[in-house]
Amino acid sequence: MEEFEYSDEELIVKFQNGDKSAYNKLVFRYKDRLYNFIYRFVNDIDKAEDLLQDTFIKLYTHKNSYREIAKFSTWLYTIASNIAKTELRKIRRRRTFSASDLSRDKREFVFIRADDEKLSDQDRESIGKNLQLALDALPQDFKTMIILRDIQELSYEDISKIAALPIGTVKSRINRGRLKLQKLLISKGEKIN
Repeated sequence: MEEFEYSDEELIVKFQNGDKSAYNKLVFRYKDRLYNFIYRFVNDIDKAEDLLQDTFIKLYTHKNSYREIAKFSTWLYTIASNIAKTELRKIRRRRTFSASDLSRDKREFVFIRADDEKLSDQDRESIGKNLQLALDALPQDFKTMIILRDIQELSYEDISKIAALPIGTVKSRINRGRLKLQKLLISKGEKIN
């Protein structure tokens, strides 16, 4: 349990002071969560892996720009979010889209529902695809809020800091985003409880 001997903030300070093993511990802690976060933006396995690497390179090269006025996780998610949004702007300019729906190792990126045990693998896959299509159809502001709150399970306060928005605006966008997402899922034939 040595990986969690230090808080994130303590590890980044150690890394700023030259301890490379502290960087490795931060990467280990955040690689899976950030991958999932970025994947939800770009919906492309390879691109998400590349952007994850870009995020960790930026952490490495800009380690001294972190100040302890914010939580480390908020700072790191902000970096990942900015990198993903920049990539989305590039993709839109190129007008190309990925056909990648599933990861190579067949991991699913779906919300877990209370009655999931009753669903077949094919049904789960269909729900996951419909969810990703619905997320992709949301306006970027709503998509970001839904990913941060419902998928990454960040607090309203953390989301407020990452998005540089008042908490009231964050809550409003999350609620409006959920309603839009619900309508999109219903239009794709998903049953909403």
